[in-house]
Amino acid sequence: MEQLAPLIAASINAGTPLLLAAIGLLINERSGVLNLGAEGMMLVAAIAGFAVGYQTHSLLLGFLAGALCGMLMATLFAWLALRLATNQVATGLALSIFGAGLSAFIGQRFVGLALPAQASKVPLLGDIPFIGPALFHQHWMSYVALLLCLASMVFLYRTRAGLVLRAVGESPESAHALGYSVRGIRFAALLFGGACCGLAGAYMSLVYTPMWVEGLVAGRGWIALALTAFATWRPARVLLGALLFGGVTILQFYLQGLGVTIPSEILSMAPYLATIVVLALISRNPDWIRLNMPASLGKPFRPGSA
Repeated sequence: MEQLAPLIAASINAGTPLLLAAIGLLINERSGVLNLGAEGMMLVAAIAGFAVGYQTHSLLLGFLAGALCGMLMATLFAWLALRLATNQVATGLALSIFGAGLSAFIGQRFVGLALPAQASKVPLLGDIPFIGPALFHQHWMSYVALLLCLASMVFLYRTRAGLVLRAVGESPESAHALGYSVRGIRFAALLFGGACCGLAGAYMSLVYTPMWVEGLVAGRGWIALALTAFATWRPARVLLGALLFGGVTILQFYLQGLGVTIPSEILSMAPYLATIVVLALISRNPDWIRLNMPASLGKPFRPGSA
């Protein structure tokens, strides 16, 4: 039990950036927009958050900078994909490549610098045996991610605005005929998704590994994209999936610490292998995916042709 509590805590820590990014991407995809640029957005936000946090000694300003950069990257994607009606898959891939190069260029002077590790504990609750170390020794952004997940559930299934968002994702022509601004709603969803990816990237460089190296995000943007499909576009399942993938990520370090005779390279591949296995299992039933996936996902909308 003494070893299990730190393992749970580390899994939550590792799952937080996945949860933040996946919630933002879920809202994007529920509106009918497929943004494959999550990796690039997270990388730019990671260097922006680290640079601001390092210069100002304020993690809060670092998170704000990360969210702002994520929103700026999402605005660029929105202008291309919504305004110019470019192919969303190609645009997202280009945004990811652009973000990787831009973050590497900006981050050259910050390579090798580090921030002090952040130790957090919720008063009173953090002192409860087992439960305290397992659940209440997290950075406050982990609880923000949980609140965002709960808020997205309420928004999507308990509010009129959430119903409109889902309607836009299912049938933008019908929503447009009823007088709703499809582009405006999708743009707002993209801004929210960009902010969430920005927070996820900033969390990577400010809390999870408080330093900057090129490629810091290490494919977590792609895992977050896979996580939305794994969760069948439902926030509660995104939460469970983020914890699962976070646990797989931490398990490699735990097994190495126990001296398990498995090559470290294979253990490092575990999160990505798990992603491939999950996607392969999901793809075995295309009808099940089609029933849960927003009908207009990835399809451009032109008001003049509605």
